[in-house]
This record gives sequence, structure tokens and C-alpha cells, in this order.
Amino acid sequence: MLWNSWYHGPVAKSTQLHPWDVTTEEAREIQLRLASEVSRHNAIPERSQRVAGADISPPDSNGIVRASVVVMSLPDLQVTEVEVSMGTPGFPYVPGLLSFREVPLVLEALDQLSVAPDFLLADGQGLAHPRRFGLACHLGLLYGVPAIGCAKSVLVGKHGPLELQKGSWTPLEDKGETVGAALRTRDGVSPIYVSIGHKVDLESAIRWVLACCDGYRMPEPTRLAHLAAAGRPLTPGPRRARLRVSQHAENEKRS
Repeated sequence: MLWNSWYHGPVAKSTQLHPWDVTTEEAREIQLRLASEVSRHNAIPERSQRVAGADISPPDSNGIVRASVVVMSLPDLQVTEVEVSMGTPGFPYVPGLLSFREVPLVLEALDQLSVAPDFLLADGQGLAHPRRFGLACHLGLLYGVPAIGCAKSVLVGKHGPLELQKGSWTPLEDKGETVGAALRTRDGVSPIYVSIGHKVDLESAIRWVLACCDGYRMPEPTRLAHLAAAGRPLTPGPRRARLRVSQHAENEKRS
């Protein structure tokens, strides 16, 4: 399986830390256990060259979803690689347990990458989660690269007033703990919610998210991953990135 495979060339190796065929109660127990393994220390290289964004589509009429990973160069934010996997999630939709539904397919897309990213942006929560183990934590821990959660809405926590200009942020706090930040990525536009996923501290996470924004509310890697998951082809600046559907996806389409 892809979460237990070696990658080709200078890419990351994901690790199987638990089974996927679990009950909801077992999934919560896994989150509580693995939350202690999340690193809150920054390991993103100062001169990072590649960032990946990950997102997943809603199920279609047959219950099939598309997970996409878009890799972009830094600092110019040009698309260099796009990978998509398709399949039927093996876990039900349960708030707070979405990573058990989404991570296996995202890892399958990550498995197709020719070169590992320096860090990963996930369209979802990291520490800003009831058990401090959201999607970004799960992905970062299994894939082994620094990961940042970039969510469109609050799952847990509250924050104070936020200034209107881009770059303004304020802590997102839950039960006396800072679990993330409300971050303004465009002047006068609703903030996004940034949280630690793995191998990053909050201030570094905020800085890198802003570096990945290019005129939209969401950072470019996750914004484009959302489009790729929806089936939109991507055309980068100097050359076309290949949108490849994995063999698993082709099998799903034929079955």
C-alpha cells in the first residue's frame, strides 16, 4: 500500500503508523496517541524550493473522490507537478475524523511525485482540532515532511479582532492553548485559519502561508489543488504541468 512504500528518487517515504480499517472510537484513540508525536519545532528550510498543496473533492454520484497534490516552485509559485488519485473512501464522513477518510488517497497522490516538496500545505486543520490532530498533522506525520493546516473556517477555538490589512493575524485559542491563528491573506477579505501540522512552529507557518499567497484568499498550492481535485487541468507559466491520473484511478473508473 502507498503509505508503506518507498518513493523513487529524492522523495519522501511515508510510514504506516496504524491500520486504516478502524471504528470511529478506534480512530479517536489513534488521534489522541499520535498527537504527542507532532513536532512544533520548525524544520522548513529557509531557502525552500518546493511547496505542495493537497486537497480532495466531494464524492461524485458513485461515491468516488479525487485527491490532488500540486507542487509549486518557490519563490515564483510556478506549477511544476500535479498528481491525482481517485477512489472510494474507506471511512465514513465523521466531523473531526476526516483525515481517516482523506489521507490514504492524498498519500496515493503524493506517492506519484518525482521530487518531494520541502513542505506541505493541507486544506484543513492541524493542531486546531479537538484532539490536536487534524488532517495536516496526520499527513505530515505519515509523509515525514513539514506540514501546515490552512482552513477556511474554525473547527475549535476563538480569536479576537483582526486588522483589515493583508498579513494581520491574531492567535486562535482553545481551552487556554494557542492552537493556530486567524490570518488575513487579502486586504478586507475574511481570514483563513492557519495551524501547525508537523515540523513547524506557528510563526513560521504564518510566514510561509503568506509567501504562498498570490492575490487570492487561499494560498496558491491549496487553491490549485482544489481546482485539480475538481478535474480542472492546470497550465503553469513556462511549461505545462502533466496532470496524470494514477493506475488506481483508472481502475476505479473502469470498475
